Amino acid sequence: MDDHVGDVLGAEGPFAREVPGFVPREVQMAMAEAVAAAIDERHTLIAEAGTGTGKTFAYLVPALLSGKRVIVSTGTKALQDQLFHRDLPRVRSVLGARLSAALLKGRANYLCLHRLEQARTEGQFASRQQVSDLQRIHAWSTSTRHGDRAELAELAEDSPLWPRVTSTTDNCLGSECAFFNDCFVVKARRAAQEADVVVVNHHLLFADLAIKQEGFGEILPGAHAFILDEAHQVPELAGQFFSVSLSARQLAELVRDTIAECGSVTGVLGILQPLTEAITTAVRKLRLAMDGFPGRAALKRIERDAEVEAGIEALRLALEALVNGLAPHNERSRGLDSVHERAQSALARLNQLMDGSARDSVHWYELSAQGFSLHSTPLDLAQPLRELREQSHAAWIFTSATLSIAGDFTHFARQLGLDDPHTVCLQSPFDYQRQALAYLPAGLPEPNTDTHTERVVEAVIPVLAASQGRAFLLFTSHRALRRAAELLADRVPWPLFVQGSAPRHQLLEEFRASGNGVLLGAASFWEGVDVAGDALSVVVIDKLPFAAPDDPVLAARLETLREAGLKPFFDWQIPNAVIALKQGAGRLIRDIHDRGVLVLCDPRLTGKSYGRIFLASLPDMPRTADIGAVQAFFGA
Repeated sequence: MDDHVGDVLGAEGPFAREVPGFVPREVQMAMAEAVAAAIDERHTLIAEAGTGTGKTFAYLVPALLSGKRVIVSTGTKALQDQLFHRDLPRVRSVLGARLSAALLKGRANYLCLHRLEQARTEGQFASRQQVSDLQRIHAWSTSTRHGDRAELAELAEDSPLWPRVTSTTDNCLGSECAFFNDCFVVKARRAAQEADVVVVNHHLLFADLAIKQEGFGEILPGAHAFILDEAHQVPELAGQFFSVSLSARQLAELVRDTIAECGSVTGVLGILQPLTEAITTAVRKLRLAMDGFPGRAALKRIERDAEVEAGIEALRLALEALVNGLAPHNERSRGLDSVHERAQSALARLNQLMDGSARDSVHWYELSAQGFSLHSTPLDLAQPLRELREQSHAAWIFTSATLSIAGDFTHFARQLGLDDPHTVCLQSPFDYQRQALAYLPAGLPEPNTDTHTERVVEAVIPVLAASQGRAFLLFTSHRALRRAAELLADRVPWPLFVQGSAPRHQLLEEFRASGNGVLLGAASFWEGVDVAGDALSVVVIDKLPFAAPDDPVLAARLETLREAGLKPFFDWQIPNAVIALKQGAGRLIRDIHDRGVLVLCDPRLTGKSYGRIFLASLPDMPRTADIGAVQAFFGA
């Protein structure tokens, strides 16, 4: 099949004839042939494909030509929708492929008819707006075929109503639900079970693989190949799904759902309400006891505190009382049986999380404004992931623009337990020597100095003057972002867009529309943002994106590496920071016609020996420390 794939994507192939603007690319054909070989031989492939390779076509073409059952997983729901609604239909059309395809998301993305009816019956809304939103959801429920909440774009994604009208694994009633035959989740999963190509996202993929089944059986076994796009996200996401967690929010939902189920069974409200109130009180007191501690740290940091210890014990006793209180009534309704199981699970997880004897995982907590979450995260994911792949007997293809460290895949392969994988490293077809310039301002202070952000802003203002705005400023911390926003507010004439001032999608839309804006972002703006054309001509990165050293999971993982005789800084921290830097730098050149300047404001790139690793991992572009070269670049 691999020879045929090259022809399909070549200058004489159907894509060149039928797809407007399609340009045959050697790197795309090479990737397609590597994917075809992996599918044919059922082996593991790591494929790094630089921006502009056209990797979506490069894996979809061999997937569809194979005629095999293939699962394609993406990093985000937005990419998932784009792949299913735009890219996949185009490839199927050009190839004339008759294979069936299905889109499958996690259950929280689908309207739950039982929960909708329950919300309408209960009432209890915080505002008239919520009442209006519920009426809108109900009207939509009568006409939607798929129940995918993405269809109802006019309702905010973070609306507090969504959790009330969607289900979770915990509160789903399964086949005993009165709406089971009309259930959108059931329909979506059945379609996925029957489809030749299934498009999922990494969250759902690992939820299924980690046997955290969603109540309707497995949909992934039987696949001939798994293709994971944006695969650089996989190690962190896999860690989440092999973790054990318990949060204040989960406990609040357990309390709310227990009271809601009392409405359909006579005589239990008076028994159960005091028990749920005890849980609410225990959660509130435990959160108060955690005030004053760091927002995120190892559990051992707080569990020796007398107030925290008392709060955890009070919560344990309250959950135990609810379990015992529900036990005599769990056969009276499927709903009460469900909350009884959830209370048992919450109690078991709390006991597991507070067991300090585990050596193969790190126990940690995280605080939010009103709540908290407790976690136990495995330190080594290689073995469970290796077992999952071996059980699947399938080809596994991992692809992204950012998987290697200067062309070396050792770090990525080690994290996922990939033993002797096939690899291919494909450079971007863009002409970075002509299209881009890397500017490393001279004389900037070390990134840990108090004046670093001020000096970065001073260095960046002449660049913005040369580019007339049109810039992303990416920061490694929200504190630096806020400080830079203050410094720039009165010093630049271009529209400023600051992360946190509006939803991410709105900021991006307004930035594109402005034509000359300056956008300041952290974390989520480093990847998955695509602004092609003149609207974006400068990307500024304030520091090398090393993970926070006080992160409890990172600290425990580094200690484990140290005990194993490895060098944590070089074997873990540098590789992860390189991949993050490559993601941020990848925002600059998105199209064959783009031109832009990458401004790197960390003196360690030239002052430390490991700086060479970072520079060698970026696209090969001219470098300068002279602002005059930047001005000449934009003048040209």
